[in-house]
Amino acid sequence: MRKIVRYLAGGVKYLVLSLVLSLAFTYPLRAELVIDITRGNIQPLPIAISDLYSETETAGLVGQRIAEVIRADLERSGLFSPIDSRAFLQNPADLQVTPVFSNWRKINAQGLSTGLVRALPDGRLYMELRLWDVFAEQYLDGVKLSGDPTDWRRFAHKAADLIYKRLTGEEGYFDTRIVYVSESGPQDRRVKRLAIMDQDGEKHQFLTDGSNLVLTPRFSPTQQEITYLSYFNNKPRVYLFNIDSGQQEVLGEFPGMTFAPRFSPSGNQVVMSIADKGNSDIYLMDLRTRALKRLTKHPGIDTAPSFSPDGTQITFESDRGGRQQLYVMNADGGQMKRISFGRGSYGTPVWSPRGDLISFTKLSGGKFSIGVMRADGSQERILTEGFHNEGPSWAPNGRVLVFFRQIPSKGNVLDDKVRLWSVDLTGYNEREVITPRDGSDPAWSPLIR
Repeated sequence: MRKIVRYLAGGVKYLVLSLVLSLAFTYPLRAELVIDITRGNIQPLPIAISDLYSETETAGLVGQRIAEVIRADLERSGLFSPIDSRAFLQNPADLQVTPVFSNWRKINAQGLSTGLVRALPDGRLYMELRLWDVFAEQYLDGVKLSGDPTDWRRFAHKAADLIYKRLTGEEGYFDTRIVYVSESGPQDRRVKRLAIMDQDGEKHQFLTDGSNLVLTPRFSPTQQEITYLSYFNNKPRVYLFNIDSGQQEVLGEFPGMTFAPRFSPSGNQVVMSIADKGNSDIYLMDLRTRALKRLTKHPGIDTAPSFSPDGTQITFESDRGGRQQLYVMNADGGQMKRISFGRGSYGTPVWSPRGDLISFTKLSGGKFSIGVMRADGSQERILTEGFHNEGPSWAPNGRVLVFFRQIPSKGNVLDDKVRLWSVDLTGYNEREVITPRDGSDPAWSPLIR
């Protein structure tokens, strides 16, 4: 297999960012502005995101771009409604002191972010952002960041994460990436390449050249590494790829088919399905010793394993009961139990990073659905359904899922499109994740540190 292209786009150099939360401004810290994201259909919060002030034209353009990215991140979450900046009654220069809150109440802004950006003498970019509660006339929180000027998009994502967390009480998910399988060509001669991008679709880059088929990329929960399946000389291999260094290594080449490798919460193990003589079971590999341990032994097909975030349990799909259903077992393979009992077939289970839910794909009545249920199988909910939806993956805060959707053409089935979509836990906020080509098998990264 040819060498994988190194992922060296501008912001991926990950220079040290000086991050200071809760700036030492002399404002009261009692907050009144909160979004309750546990409700169903949430009315988006009107929020004003001011361009960042700068004394120079060049830095001022960067300040505008940062504000644009913050607005886009928050709007895409479905929880915020950024107000058109043409309605603002104060400009960025005026906002370097305490805002005139009555001006912002006039345009119905409930939250307001202000700040500045400047070029430091050593060439680094400096950004400062402040978040305000307009109706309570209070300072809420803030962030200071400094780093390479090419990292300005990361500044914006981190600022959006701060706003999201301060106003919802949940961790943000904007400073993250999505790895997926980029697809091109006719359906009967598909070229599949590993690709990666920021969660908003920016800074897209291919990681493989398409000479070998790639499947099921999955992020490590502890660092910027990916495990994935690829075919070399028609033999399945499991690879480990380090995004920061661009280095890859083969975890193993197995005589039978290998499916869906996925990291343990510690990042020290990979759980996967291996087929031997037509029988597929769940195996665990220690990445330090390469020792392989078999966890299931059954004539049925056991596949698509996923760890609970505490590492004590594994969920997987199996047809051992006569139809594809979801099961949970201890991490050593013991105390196995079935958790799905609804009508239809269930597959691709993935445990939420929060530990409270398991997402899945369900086929029932000729439709493919993306849903969630509790780890004991209770409180099943369908978030979205359609012609063919599959492969959910959680954002690191456990509130949003990305998946892929096949869109049928009006004519030949070989002309069907495959696209990435996201949906939140309410099921109301569903959006396409724009990619340059067709895409499948998405996986969401942890927050970038």
